This record gives sequence, structure tokens and C-alpha cells, in this order.
Amino acid sequence: MIVELLPPQTGRAFEAMRELRPQLASEQEFVQQVDRRQRPAGYRLIASMGEESAPALAVAGFRVGENLAWGHHLYIDDLSTVASARQQGHARALLNWLHDEADRLGCRQVHLDSGVGTNRTSAHRLYLNSGYHISSHHFSRGL
Repeated sequence: MIVELLPPQTGRAFEAMRELRPQLASEQEFVQQVDRRQRPAGYRLIASMGEESAPALAVAGFRVGENLAWGHHLYIDDLSTVASARQQGHARALLNWLHDEADRLGCRQVHLDSGVGTNRTSAHRLYLNSGYHISSHHFSRGL
């Protein structure tokens, strides 16, 4: 079951998100970051849930944007599944939900960035099999 997590449910995404973002120090800091900083900027959080009150099995954080390169688009910031629930279709279900939401919101495209490395092979396969293509290099620089 795919649900949008709203406050005060944000913490249910912590364990799944920490699989992708191991630098997250605590559930409390995660909730504060998402609810106080990211949500006001348009960030939304969805989850694939097993049991009604259990933590999420997989999560996706996203936002809708507008820019010259992509026009009106949906950008997936985060997509992560707990290790014990991988290869069970949770991430694909989240992607399908996101594609439907992008269409509902009139977005012309859906974008995401994905890290590189041998541990990302399954994720890349999912994206390619879901119709995504590698369209650019992403550059970053710390300050």
C-alpha cells in the first residue's frame, strides 16, 4: 500500500531513508530536517507500507519544480528500500505512484539522480526498466 506520509508520521520513513542516507544521525533530526526545512520548500514523502503501524518498507521523497531545462517536472530526491524488503516490488510501486502523480499535476517529465558504484546496479536496472535514460552527468563541488 502506497501512502503519503504527513506530520506526525514522518518518522515512519526513517529506517528506509537511512539505507540511502546513512549520514542521518537520528530519527528526531531526520523528522526536523524534513518537516521544518524541506516540506516548506515543497518536499513530499511517500511510503510503501506493510503493516498499518509499522515503519515504511520503502520511501520516496520528491518535489515538483519548474525550470528552463525541464519545464514543469517532478524531481525524485530520494528513493530507498530497507534491505530486508528489496526485490519485492516496493520501489517499482513507488515509481508508478510518482509517475501517476506527475501526470495528475501536469508535469512534463520526471527526473532523478542516482549515485554510481557496484552497489547501485539494481537501482539503475529498475530505472532503465521503468523507462528512464541517462541524460546527463551531474557535477558537484563542496565549499
